[in-house]
Amino acid sequence: MTDRQIEILIDSLLPLLKAGVLFTIPLALVSFTLGLILAVATALARLSTIRVLRLVARFYVWIIRGTPLLVQLFIIFYGLPYVGIILDPFTASVIGFTLSVGAYGSEIVRAAIQSIQKGQWEAAYSLGMTRWQALRRVILPQAARVSIPPLGSSFISLVKDTSLAATITYVEMFRVAQQINAAKYEPLLIYCTAGAIYLLFCSVLSWLQNVTEKRLARYSAS
Repeated sequence: MTDRQIEILIDSLLPLLKAGVLFTIPLALVSFTLGLILAVATALARLSTIRVLRLVARFYVWIIRGTPLLVQLFIIFYGLPYVGIILDPFTASVIGFTLSVGAYGSEIVRAAIQSIQKGQWEAAYSLGMTRWQALRRVILPQAARVSIPPLGSSFISLVKDTSLAATITYVEMFRVAQQINAAKYEPLLIYCTAGAIYLLFCSVLSWLQNVTEKRLARYSAS
């Protein structure tokens, strides 16, 4: 590595880390939080006794899972202005990622709810609970514990997927890397540095996920 490359590396680290902490992680957190709410609602709609709700939820999941996330972002940011809906890059990114998390997360939540033994429902009914009360007080808390590991993996994937927001001009970490490369023209060095920071973030999140899973396993065993 030449002196110039070392200098570029040092100069790039802080802006990339700053963009990651101030823009990439918050974008992932906001999108995941909203997406999780949407995922629970969609999962409940898929399990509803109301046929219209089931069909709408199934159609939404089918559309989102069957089309690339990049295409969805382009439609939201570049396509919607043609029908009079203009969104800033952050809002467009949040909507795109939220819809994606909601669709994929709903399948996780639905599977977790269906994994709860029918005896749990029957026990709740025997206590005089309605279906909604049984779901809220008995089933969902248990399903939440089951779904935490796969949802944790989904969040880690989302942190990496936020790099796609650069394609709609949102200035997150990968967009900053592109801007630095445009000025310095050291693509291998700069993009490897950005990749290393993504790896750092995801490694920390994976460690937190493992810690959470171990605590849940301990509580389940006790």
